[in-house]
Amino acid sequence: MKRYGDVVAVAGVDLAVPRGECFGLLGPNGAGKTTTIEILEGLTAPDAGDVEVLGLRWDGGAGGHALRERLGIQLQETQLAEKLTVEETVRLFRSFYRDAHTLEEVLAMVGLEEKRRAWVSRLSGGQKQRLAVACALVSRPELLFLDEPTTGLDPQSRRQLWEVIGRFRAGGGTVLLTTHYMEEAERLCDRVAIMDHGKVITHGTPAALIASLGADHVVEFALAGGMGAEGLDAEIAALPGVRAVRPGADLISLTVAEVHRVVPALMTLLERRGAELSLLSTHHATLEDVFVALTGRHLRDA
Repeated sequence: MKRYGDVVAVAGVDLAVPRGECFGLLGPNGAGKTTTIEILEGLTAPDAGDVEVLGLRWDGGAGGHALRERLGIQLQETQLAEKLTVEETVRLFRSFYRDAHTLEEVLAMVGLEEKRRAWVSRLSGGQKQRLAVACALVSRPELLFLDEPTTGLDPQSRRQLWEVIGRFRAGGGTVLLTTHYMEEAERLCDRVAIMDHGKVITHGTPAALIASLGADHVVEFALAGGMGAEGLDAEIAALPGVRAVRPGADLISLTVAEVHRVVPALMTLLERRGAELSLLSTHHATLEDVFVALTGRHLRDA
């Protein structure tokens, strides 16, 4: 548990992450993800509860120092010295540890060999993020903490970082990451926990959580003229293949089993009731749909 004045940032999180697993913490801004991960990293002291990392507990002495030698940490915002080069930055972080990768090894891990003499200020956003991860990997960590490692990156840079994380895992490393990107969580994580208001509201494998929706597809639509679905909810819910109806401020969302049956039936119903569509889209169910079903809010909200 962690409280800041009257605000409860973490109300109670009960989780265990086995070695070799990639575990994801998902949720909107303010859900408590970063506070949770900072407590696990030893950067923030909890107000209550027990924290055990790699079989050890944080303390202010040699035990805490020994634990830090075994961790790699990439913060949500990493401010590196802009007038240092990539090589100088990695050498600086390497000097903090007794056992560390060579400069060449860590630059190869993150694909920055050709940028070794470039100033940090001259790097792109994706290259800076890879350098931040390089500083986290330089100590040969057993456990790697990544707090929203790809936020703000273009798709190519994001996938390059995914490859870095994948190689670390292939070498037997354990990863705990927070992310807003559901594709990232589904691709990288063995299990995820969805947080909201400082609590874990559900956890499991991505496939199991998506299957909990009871259907494989989502149909979203909006009505012309800003009309809502008032008075139509029961009829829409009764359409063949519809498992759930979630009215929203802008869109009505349906969890469905058979898109090819639901969409024609929906069109017929709306035509009969004199309603006109302004938008219609379909997609495979995702972790974001799980979050919306549980909380009524999109992960991109807040």
